[in-house]
Amino acid sequence: MTESGKFQLGTIGALSLSVVSSVSIVICNKALISTLGFHFATTLTSWHLLVTFCSLHVALWMKLFEHKPFDARAVMGFGVLNGISIGLLNLSLGFNSVGFYQMTKLAIIPCTVLLETLFFRKLFSRSIQLSLSVLLMGVGIATVTDLQLNVLGSVLSLLAVLTTCVAQIMTNTIQKRFKVSSTQLLYQSCPYQAMTLFITGPFLDGLLTNENVFAFQYTPQVLVFIVLSCLISVSVNFSTFLVIGKTSPVTYQVLGHLKTCLVLAFGYILLRDPFSWRNILGIMVALVGMLLYSFFCTRETQAKSSEPAPQLSQAKDSETDPLISLEGGTAVVPDDDVSKAPIWNSNKDLHDA
Repeated sequence: MTESGKFQLGTIGALSLSVVSSVSIVICNKALISTLGFHFATTLTSWHLLVTFCSLHVALWMKLFEHKPFDARAVMGFGVLNGISIGLLNLSLGFNSVGFYQMTKLAIIPCTVLLETLFFRKLFSRSIQLSLSVLLMGVGIATVTDLQLNVLGSVLSLLAVLTTCVAQIMTNTIQKRFKVSSTQLLYQSCPYQAMTLFITGPFLDGLLTNENVFAFQYTPQVLVFIVLSCLISVSVNFSTFLVIGKTSPVTYQVLGHLKTCLVLAFGYILLRDPFSWRNILGIMVALVGMLLYSFFCTRETQAKSSEPAPQLSQAKDSETDPLISLEGGTAVVPDDDVSKAPIWNSNKDLHDA
């Protein structure tokens, strides 16, 4: 198999792993939060990251990947900002309506495009812009309902969008700049992400829910779902870094909206959530946008592959330098999808896990 064939196969595998693991963790977390009443999303995310780090440490001990240290300040900033972005997304959902929170998520793609255009001098063709517009319109129809605005919620949403965009752009850039794999980057940044959320999580969750995570009654059923959620999160976190490293931040966001559509569909099929013709129409429009995006990306990639290699190399160099020079701290957020519980966000991550 040729190198390009292996790369395409790896990319398809990464995308598939991301979709399956993210949809699985959303369904698991929805049962944990909506059914069992465990409303501590930020604290749960810190446990996700801790389990992910322990799993990667075991994998390193088994020599499944090589530890490759690089710029310690970049790693620390990367991890801390990642934790901040997850916290901001949770606060954004807590202080806004679900509809406005969904609008916040939709704003991530145009913001990412703007940042990549300004700092990377990356050009997006009219075809790509059109397909992204169709996608965003479809997801908006399917998910956005009420749009209740308030000053604090709007500021938190703006900060959440900016930190998430920078996080995902830098996830791609750092892997290429320092020549580290997604596993190596995740392993080194996980402790800082987990520490940030472990310290702030109980406070944020208490602020949003008026409940104490340490006073919660942990029944065997709750513990089983928490363990299951943490195990799935290892795959979610790994696939997030893998997808952004192999593709681009914009492609990862497009994939995130596919997950949103799948979660809506599975919620109706498995959990009997309310489902209207508006949801169906929005999902269909969004899928058309995704297909158009995939088609135009593939066509442009094939066109670029026929260009001389030196030109491609120079283009990549010019893309990676500007934003890296600004690095004081970067992050990535696992992007999961919002459930009807008042404090669960996606993520992203997860986020957001």
